[in-house]
Amino acid sequence: MRELPVQRITDTVKDMCVKANHELSDDMQKALAKAKAFETSPVGQSVLDQLEENLKIAKEEMIPICQDTGMAVFFVQIGQEVHFTGGSLEEAIQEGVRLGYVEGYLRKSVVGDPLIRENTGDNTPAVIHYEIVPGEDVVITFAPKGFGSENMSKVYMLKPADGVEGVKNAILQTVKEAGPNACPPIVVGVGIGGTFEKSALMAKKALTRPVGEHSDLPHIRQLEEELLDRINHMGIGPGGLGGKCSALAVHINTYATHIAGLPVAINMCCHVNRHLTVTI
Repeated sequence: MRELPVQRITDTVKDMCVKANHELSDDMQKALAKAKAFETSPVGQSVLDQLEENLKIAKEEMIPICQDTGMAVFFVQIGQEVHFTGGSLEEAIQEGVRLGYVEGYLRKSVVGDPLIRENTGDNTPAVIHYEIVPGEDVVITFAPKGFGSENMSKVYMLKPADGVEGVKNAILQTVKEAGPNACPPIVVGVGIGGTFEKSALMAKKALTRPVGEHSDLPHIRQLEEELLDRINHMGIGPGGLGGKCSALAVHINTYATHIAGLPVAINMCCHVNRHLTVTI
C-alpha cells in the first residue's frame, strides 16, 4: 500500500491550474500548425495567425490563453493501492483550485448557486470525476472548460432505429447551430451509448484525448474521420469567418447501452481545448 499525502495533490492541482491556462498543450500546438497549412481562405489564415500570436504572447508574458479561464473539470484515476494521508482528497483538490485561481490571478467564473448567481470568488467548487483503477499511481487530468463552447453542447436521446445516420445528423446539426459561437476551429467530443449521463461524461472526456489520436475501434475511427471532413466542408472556418478549417478533430467514445436507447452527447470545445495530465 502506497501512502500519499494530500498536500501533494493540492500542490500539483495548483500548478496545473496555472500551467493549463497559460500554455497550450503540445498536441493542440501541432493541430493548429497543421490547420494553418490546411486553410486556404485568406481571412481564415489571418485568424489563425492571430491565434498563434496570442498563444505566443500568453506563454511569454504569463497571460491566460483565453480570458475565460473556465470552470475547473478534473478526471482523477486513483490506483486502488493508494492510501491518502493528511486529509480529504476532495478538499485537497478544491484547495488546489482555489490557490491556483487566486494566486495565479485567473478569472473566477463560478457561482455557488445556479439561480442566486453569487460568485464564489475563487473558482471553486471544481467538477471532479473519480475512477478507481489497478496500481498505486494517481493520474490527474485537468480541463478548464470555458462556457462559450460549453453552451453549444447537446445531449440527444435517439431511438435505436435512428442508427449511425441519426448519430451523424445529431453531431453535424449541433456543430452547424454552434457556428462561430464555440470559437472555431473546434474540437468535438462525442459520447455514444451508456445512459443520459454516461454519454455526456464520455463526450467530456473525449476532449482530453490528444488531438491526432483516433479510436482503437476501426468503425469509430472511420466515423471520426468522416465527420471531421464533413464539418470542414461546412464553411464555418476559423473564428466563424469562413474557410476550410472549422474543426481540428472529432473524438468519439462509446459504451454499451440499453436495447431501447441510443444516447448521443456532443461536447464542444474552442480552438485552445485546454487539457493537462499529470501522474503522481
